[in-house]
Amino acid sequence: MNNTDSQILGLLRDNARLSITALATTLRISRATVQKRMEYMEANGIITGYTIKVKPDFEKDMIRAWMHIRVEGNKAAAVIKALRLEPAVEKLHTTNGKWDLLVELKSESLDFFDKILERIRSIQGIHSTETSILLSTHKV
Repeated sequence: MNNTDSQILGLLRDNARLSITALATTLRISRATVQKRMEYMEANGIITGYTIKVKPDFEKDMIRAWMHIRVEGNKAAAVIKALRLEPAVEKLHTTNGKWDLLVELKSESLDFFDKILERIRSIQGIHSTETSILLSTHKV
């Protein structure tokens, strides 16, 4: 990666819908250069997809939670594979320390949330969990 790649990534993180023309104009480089750099980053797995950001209060009634998971022995890969199939899992992180995984969950209601927790806790290889519901978020 070079400095141009970093600049392109920065602009796309802010707005993934920017056109190649808009990127080229903003960075004052040719469209061909932007296209070539994006193709390079896509081919090398630096860019793996494009997405949108939703306004934080858009889903204000959604229940969000962090679940810490301790995995039995060396079963982390199997647990991660199972968690990736769970629709309520928004983000999944491996960690060090007391907990092996940190999972961000999202649910429409407490009833659904209870069912999500039940499904996750029944995954083979999970030793224990601890879940905290997010009450509010503050910008740093």
